[in-house]
Amino acid sequence: MKKLGLLPKIILAIVIGVLIGSVFPEWVIKGFATFSGIFGNFLGFAIPLIIIGFIAPGIGELGKGAGKLLGATTAVAYASTIIAGVIAYYVSTILFPNILKVGQLADNFDNPEEALTSAYFTVDMPPIMGVMTALLLAFTIGLGAAVIKGETLQKGMIDFRDIVEKMISAIIIPLLPFHILSVFANLTYGGQVKMILSVFVKVFVIIIALHLLYLIFQYTVAGQISRKNPFRLIKNMVPAYFTAIGTQSSAATIPVTVRQTKKNKVNEKITDFVIPLCATIHLSGSTITLVCCSMAVMMLNGMETSFSILFPFILMLGITMVAAPGVPGGAVMAAIGLLETMLGFDQTLLSLMIALYLAQDSFGTATNVTGDGAIAIIIDKLNPSKNKKKQQHLAS
Repeated sequence: MKKLGLLPKIILAIVIGVLIGSVFPEWVIKGFATFSGIFGNFLGFAIPLIIIGFIAPGIGELGKGAGKLLGATTAVAYASTIIAGVIAYYVSTILFPNILKVGQLADNFDNPEEALTSAYFTVDMPPIMGVMTALLLAFTIGLGAAVIKGETLQKGMIDFRDIVEKMISAIIIPLLPFHILSVFANLTYGGQVKMILSVFVKVFVIIIALHLLYLIFQYTVAGQISRKNPFRLIKNMVPAYFTAIGTQSSAATIPVTVRQTKKNKVNEKITDFVIPLCATIHLSGSTITLVCCSMAVMMLNGMETSFSILFPFILMLGITMVAAPGVPGGAVMAAIGLLETMLGFDQTLLSLMIALYLAQDSFGTATNVTGDGAIAIIIDKLNPSKNKKKQQHLAS
């Protein structure tokens, strides 16, 4: 089991959970519900720590470096992420009502929670602060450290981030498959899982299609700006795409992304700066996934999905993605607080979101890193020092 990647573990957990929920008696399901409840409460406790641990040092680190180049890269990456989220919203609004029944979960039961088996006992784990308080505190500390150039504070925040990363990699991520197994066992016992799984497949197809179309859009824009063939640019980035599918990590794919971006004739210094930065701040593929999965879960539960509700979520998601750790499932971990406070997701809906997201995490990561190459092309063209360097190179 340890040798399996996270995606196979999630798929196996869903299958085993469905089997357990189909054949085991209620007292067994109660045991799984107890574990799921305890883990969900721990996740709620960890959310403010994750927000502060990643956003504060992330913003602090962005405050240092290459001045205008840093600002331009951050602006282009953020714009790309927001555009991806808005496109995902409108595609979901148009297509999802045709492939799923709006309010289907709410229609099946007067109160969907009543269909789920209750736990034997619960363990309260109240968070140290609310999610919005944690966000505001993280922004304040991060921006403050960048402005005053507080090296001591920044080092302390980085140490805290390492602690939170260890908590995610050593506790949360290893236990997630068991949590998802428990949730699906309960959902199956309550008679809801067949409908949910049928929705999963349809939503996955749309998400992956959106990923590919958005990559074409990104490289079309980059190709227009650089006057290069966008499909040749994409062809050169294919190794980075498949490396990301295998590793499920933007950070682990950086060497391949750098190499392939340089094959697209991007300035070496621009590539070496932009690609590692965008591996942290540019998550257009993850944003598409999060928005589409959120819309599907909300529609199934009869929740309002107006643009006025989702657009602020998308704007905040673009900022929060800066905090996403470079580990499998990192983006959804960073977004849990927003799902809870801005969209009103409870623990059951959060569990569904985590399962939905992790089941296709590798494709979202592949879209993220491949899109980083397009950002590098755009920044290379906009870089004012490029022409001078090019002339010096020709002269030599």
